[in-house]
Amino acid sequence: QVQLVESGGGLVQAGGSLRLSCATSAPRFSLRSVAWYRQAPGKQRELVASVSTGGSTNYANSVKGRFTISRGNAKNTLYLQMDSLKPEDTAVYYCNVVDSSWWLPWGQGTQVTVSS
Repeated sequence: QVQLVESGGGLVQAGGSLRLSCATSAPRFSLRSVAWYRQAPGKQRELVASVSTGGSTNYANSVKGRFTISRGNAKNTLYLQMDSLKPEDTAVYYCNVVDSSWWLPWGQGTQVTVSS
């Protein structure tokens, strides 16, 4: 069964950095725009950053200038470099394709907790 495996989360103080990783065996991951999403307690899942097959990136206003999304050299890997973290970045982070019509089964996610 195709899986999305996220890793790299943890507990960090405000102003710190983390680098999240995502890996999958799904071929469609390398053929489509992909993204990092996050879901904070009591809130809906939101798209944080996306990258197209051509390398174009987009970011939510709340993370612009602080987060950097990138694809790995291995086509089915994805990264999110998170700098200048804030307590409001606390959430479970997930990766998936952008187009909801092509969403893969969601992985477990990786917990990011930013303390003030």
